[in-house]
Amino acid sequence: MHDWIGSIAATLTTTAFIPQAWQVWRTRHTKDISLGMYAIFTAGVALWAIYGVMIASWPVIIANCITLVLAGAVLVMKIRFG
Repeated sequence: MHDWIGSIAATLTTTAFIPQAWQVWRTRHTKDISLGMYAIFTAGVALWAIYGVMIASWPVIIANCITLVLAGAVLVMKIRFG
């Protein structure tokens, strides 16, 4: 039961990043995105992924790896496009 709840929560929170990443990719507009927030958030997500590996929790690992790619992409675009 715990894994189901974790999987649903992970799916929802990870999916929430897709519109932001797509919007930035499509428009190349990052003016209103906080560099500091995305840098700290991306580091936190990386640590969550490591934690997931440490506790062997696939919902935590998969969700945070996907979120890391999405948030990392937005962070890179913020740095690149300003």
